[in-house]
Amino acid sequence: MRDAFRAALDAASTPDLRSLARQMREAVVDAKVAVAEVREAVVRTERELTLERQRLADAERRGRLAGEIQDAETVAVADRFAAKHRERLGVLERKLVNQKEEMALAQRELDDMQAQLKTAERDRPAMEARQSAREAGDGEPGLDLQDELLKSDMDRASREAAAARQLEELKKKMRKE
Repeated sequence: MRDAFRAALDAASTPDLRSLARQMREAVVDAKVAVAEVREAVVRTERELTLERQRLADAERRGRLAGEIQDAETVAVADRFAAKHRERLGVLERKLVNQKEEMALAQRELDDMQAQLKTAERDRPAMEARQSAREAGDGEPGLDLQDELLKSDMDRASREAAAARQLEELKKKMRKE
């Protein structure tokens, strides 16, 4: 999944940026599915672990009860089963630790991929403008886009200043009353 995502990012120099974004989204969806599958596996292992603990407790209890009535054969069988369940319990505990580490790793990778996708989608219009300017042979690609961004910043600054003035006027009125 990660390799497919990287391949999509590496293909950013190709003319079809929409296709690149689609490939990146598909990689993110695949990563989400993988994280969900690992999460389900963790839940299954936790259930198996609970069941195995119960089986071990049952085998140990049977061995104690058999020892109280001095049934050596049942004690030996119970000891064999308890040993088997202890071993299985150890394997399941290690498996659970590994699955949780795998889930954390997959989640971090998914978060990283989502951040990269968000950045790519945010930057796509600028990249398309630069690409169009290069294809058209313009001397300074992206200049119009920069002008638009500057105008947008200036408009926002003037709106914020107007809002601050209105707030000050309201505060003055509130103090007079």
